[in-house]
Amino acid sequence: MSLLELIGRADERALAAGGVACLERCLPLLAGPEAEPLRPLWASCEDGQDWAIRLAAVRTEMEQASVSDGPAALVRAMLGAAPSDFAAVPLREWADACSLVALRVHGRFDAPDGDVPADEEDLLKAARSGEPAALGPLVAGELERQVRILEILAETTGTAGSGAGLRKALDLSTEGRRVLRAVMSRRARGRG
Repeated sequence: MSLLELIGRADERALAAGGVACLERCLPLLAGPEAEPLRPLWASCEDGQDWAIRLAAVRTEMEQASVSDGPAALVRAMLGAAPSDFAAVPLREWADACSLVALRVHGRFDAPDGDVPADEEDLLKAARSGEPAALGPLVAGELERQVRILEILAETTGTAGSGAGLRKALDLSTEGRRVLRAVMSRRARGRG
């Protein structure tokens, strides 16, 4: 199933976790290696309990992060666009936007100079629809993580293992965050 189909079929739990997971993987642009500012949101993904309160607290904490470039600004905007309502329609729009932003951010680090490829929009549209696309390794890995997370969450929805599904999503996102942090570190060493 394509990423867009998975987003279209996802429930509130999967949509919230999918959006938070995209933020988690892009976190190296906004926070230090030991920072865990999104943990409160992960706790609300299961049933939406205290979602709006926790979202407000995370936004307040993340306002302290310095934003120096386009990709970091995209990630901050993604957090700012998170809906306070734990409902399918606004969460679906947000999760879809988060997916696209996370792919674009990873694409900037696939490009040696950090520029946007001229055909980025077409490539991402094709890839998210399940069509073959010539993606860089970071974008391909990010796309694979997004699909896998939504599949795991769909498989565990309404089961006794639903909490384990969220934990697996968090683990995959933490792995993705480490990958992006390593790429950013290598790039910084190359410039220095």
